[in-house]
Amino acid sequence: MEGYVYNRDDFPSASNDAELIYRLHQQRGFSGALESISGDFTVALYDSREGKLYLGRDRFGVRPLYWAKSAEGIAFASRPLALASLPGVGKELNRLFVARFASCHYRYFDHVPTESPYRNVSQLPAAHWLCWDSKEIRTGNYWQLLDQPDWQTSEEELALEYRELFLDAVRRRIRVVKNPAFTLSGGMDSSSVLAAAAHTAGRKFPAFSSVYQDRTYDESRDIEPMHAGPVSTWNPVAVDYPDIYALIRRMIAAHDEPVATATWLSHFQVAEAMGKAGHDAVFGGLGGDELNAGEYEYFFFHFADLEQAREKEVLQHEISEWARHHDHPIWRKNARVAQETLGRIRDPQTPGRCLPDPERWRRYAPILNPDYADLRSFQPILEHRFSSYLKNRTWQDLSRETAPCCLRAEDRQTAVFGLRNIDPFFDHRLVEFMFRVPGTMKIRHGVTKVLLRKAMQGILPEETRLRVKKTGWNAPAHLWFSGKNLDLLRDLIRSPAVRNTGIYLESEVDRLISEHENILEDRQPRENHMMILWQIANLGIWLGA
Repeated sequence: MEGYVYNRDDFPSASNDAELIYRLHQQRGFSGALESISGDFTVALYDSREGKLYLGRDRFGVRPLYWAKSAEGIAFASRPLALASLPGVGKELNRLFVARFASCHYRYFDHVPTESPYRNVSQLPAAHWLCWDSKEIRTGNYWQLLDQPDWQTSEEELALEYRELFLDAVRRRIRVVKNPAFTLSGGMDSSSVLAAAAHTAGRKFPAFSSVYQDRTYDESRDIEPMHAGPVSTWNPVAVDYPDIYALIRRMIAAHDEPVATATWLSHFQVAEAMGKAGHDAVFGGLGGDELNAGEYEYFFFHFADLEQAREKEVLQHEISEWARHHDHPIWRKNARVAQETLGRIRDPQTPGRCLPDPERWRRYAPILNPDYADLRSFQPILEHRFSSYLKNRTWQDLSRETAPCCLRAEDRQTAVFGLRNIDPFFDHRLVEFMFRVPGTMKIRHGVTKVLLRKAMQGILPEETRLRVKKTGWNAPAHLWFSGKNLDLLRDLIRSPAVRNTGIYLESEVDRLISEHENILEDRQPRENHMMILWQIANLGIWLGA
């Protein structure tokens, strides 16, 4: 077993987590055992009486788990390269996975939850079990998030219940580690986790943050209100002009695969600082945006729900407040943009059914060589579990898009420095609770995370709790891909390791790099190509360039 069980107090007869799962398996079967526990874990159990091997993974995939049929049976590991190195498995690449990484938005890398970067290595999806008895392999899920009616109690009562659930989720996690540290940004999620830990433990904790000279990305000032509250020591980690290719090589060695987005370079350096300081666990705010409708794009799905409910006056007010609070010189916020976006991302005929945004996933399609892999027929799957557009969109991010690649990256980057990642927002009780909270208690008057703000009253500093603007977790990667680093990227694309795969159309990549260079030189507020350049660099280095 790897990971933690957080509700072991419910089963006092077991002396440790592994014994608990063993005893629950005897009493309730393997699936019943997994359903009974709350935790972040992967587990393998061999029942010699049955002659069966069981594998299991936590509800949200906080801990990764892969498996493969080898020449001698079945093998499993937390990283896929170990399995690809086995006889009978091999390192043949999964071309569709590589193609998505090469040319799609990062949200689509993990779109198929059973896949890995290698053709013959499979991933066990979150909330699933596997059973092997030497004759056949069976898999199934032991937990699902179902559509339930919205809570009918008052906002004050729901905020109180949310507060107690959240504090308990943090409390259970604090007690299983010895020397935790906390990632801290200027936003609500990481700040709430840290403040809740200090509140429940009755002591302050050390916090680490990535800081930048570029004020567009730096959140030092937004973090200041936390200094006098739950923070014992604040440890800023400067990330400005790194040796980007050297760092990417180190990161890929830790991941065994290319890394999703440039923001993880900052996290890598923060995790390294935490490890050197002697900490054993990292608490973070992943999952908070999805539960509390914190991403900017969630406004559109809230608008779709209001339109579906025929709340015309409320919808107009919310669009107006969204524009007032969040307009941006590049990503404009106004009624025209709202209506155009609604026309792309929601099916007006089927309540709650979201549509993939073609502007997102097809934007960089021209750089992919169709002879390597043809993604022209690729259609992102958007699950339709709920009657609410907002709930379906946030569940999509938890199950297929933002959470899977982020949790995997966090797991590997903490593990390489002797740490374990812990994210209280992924407590399944919190998820089940928040998916019954009406959207109007998550977004109101152009402000996100309404219920969380109310629940954290008296725990978070008021300046943090009431801040409307969101910097977002990002990094100045446009500066990392400039000057000589762009020339190095051109060399990387032409290296035999990349050229011989035939993944890219070099002329299209050259055009993209030149366009990015021109955007930076122009110094006008225009969207650049830093994220896809990050993907190209990562894929090339992973391939051996």
